[in-house]
Amino acid sequence: MPTRLTRYILFEITRIFIVALVALTLLILVIGVARQLIREGMGPMAVLELLPYVLPISLQFALPATALFAVCCVYGKMAADGEISTVKAVGISPVQLMKPAFVFAALLSPAAVWLGDIAVSWGEPGVRRVALHSLEEITYRVLNAEHSYTRDRVFSISVCDVKGKTLEGLTVTLYGDKDEAPTQISARQGQLELDPERMALILRVVDSQLTGGDSFRGSFDGEDVIEIALDKAMLKSSASDTSPSHLPLNKMRTEAIRTEKQLEYDRGRLAAQVGFSLLTSRWDEIATDPVRPLESSIRGGSYRLIRLRTEPWRRWAGGFSCLCFVIVGAPLGMIARTADYWTTFGMCFLPILLLYYPLFIFGLDQAKDGVLPPYAVWLGNVVLVAVGIVLILRVRRH
Repeated sequence: MPTRLTRYILFEITRIFIVALVALTLLILVIGVARQLIREGMGPMAVLELLPYVLPISLQFALPATALFAVCCVYGKMAADGEISTVKAVGISPVQLMKPAFVFAALLSPAAVWLGDIAVSWGEPGVRRVALHSLEEITYRVLNAEHSYTRDRVFSISVCDVKGKTLEGLTVTLYGDKDEAPTQISARQGQLELDPERMALILRVVDSQLTGGDSFRGSFDGEDVIEIALDKAMLKSSASDTSPSHLPLNKMRTEAIRTEKQLEYDRGRLAAQVGFSLLTSRWDEIATDPVRPLESSIRGGSYRLIRLRTEPWRRWAGGFSCLCFVIVGAPLGMIARTADYWTTFGMCFLPILLLYYPLFIFGLDQAKDGVLPPYAVWLGNVVLVAVGIVLILRVRRH
């Protein structure tokens, strides 16, 4: 009897989970991703290219919610139909009924960790890569529709008209750093061409005028070529793919060891430089070059090392939220005693939403700042498990 009951419960959880996962993932893709991409000017082919990269990003958010939904639906319906009471009457503990859900979530959680790792180390760089390759098409599409286009405070283009690939009466503004004035280029005609290998947008202009940030002015007859660097526009920085949040888990330890060695080397250099300045009575060097760049490098290295140590804990905590959600959702579904799927899910998800995510964000922020140890990101998971145990004991007693 318990074996048949276990198979029945596991089958029902899996069935609802698969249906809900497909529905929620499609909803995230259509509403949260594709709609936004089309609004930004990407064509249908670019959206199709993005799907393989966006899918793991969507799944990492959908898995915990759908696991909770499936468990709440199954146990809520069983309690409403009196199946829980019947099983208890024949001497089977309600905890025994929850074991299939716990086993299901325990097997699902490592898969969620793997998907989260794929999403940040492969999915997000892939999205940026496709967006880069689509930049020329996006720019022409937006210029045709609105006659102006701005990209992340890196450059902006405005035109009087677009005829095929030719831009008539164009004005290009190139933004520098915060302290630098922008450079403006005006031309009678121009064309855009993407060079993905050099990470640059090539602008070929005819009869152009240039106004520089230092009141420099110049006129150029005939054709001229202007190169717009895209690393800031598309990749935010050249080091974004080596950021701890974008590294795969299997490279975290190696990168942490390398960062720690570099940090020790910089600290040794700083100690030697300060000692030399004191011995030679060069007091001004302690507050200026070359001490200040070393101090900045040490601060950056220390922060990076903390991030590298925190990030694996964060990904494992995020993946195992599936198990923690189910530990709370299974007994809460029995207590709710309703066959209405959405009512049961709302009763379970709202308390988890208000409890788990604030604790997770608090632990993550404190761990990143070095105030709490890296495993503080598990704070939300631990609290959920504690709440789940209390609910399980309550179901067992009653």
